[in-house]
Amino acid sequence: MKILIVDDAKTMRTIIKNVLKKLGFSDEHFLEAGDGEEALKILEEHADEIKIIFLDWNMPKMNGFEFLKIVRANPKYDHIKIVMVTTETKKENVIAALKAGVNNYIAKPFTPQVLKQKLEQMGIKM
Repeated sequence: MKILIVDDAKTMRTIIKNVLKKLGFSDEHFLEAGDGEEALKILEEHADEIKIIFLDWNMPKMNGFEFLKIVRANPKYDHIKIVMVTTETKKENVIAALKAGVNNYIAKPFTPQVLKQKLEQMGIKM
């Protein structure tokens, strides 16, 4: 099982990885991308292995919302859970992301407990 972490901030990718490691995941589980375009390339290469994507909204080249819409338009990615992890907390943005097919939504900053709770809500085994 692979987890794709998509965020233009390397620090945030590291924070998410460190929280996931404390929940029992290891370095071999992680793939990283700094924007939506890079994430799409990684997704194409590892589509069968990736089970979860942690996705930032605000990124250069292709933002997380654009990436989300592309992924959800392709049935071959239906098995992948997508968690939006973002500073975008406006009600209309949360609703738009949910309508576009995000499985869960985490507002930055977040605690390790919130991340764990969201994974449990989606039935992810740790």
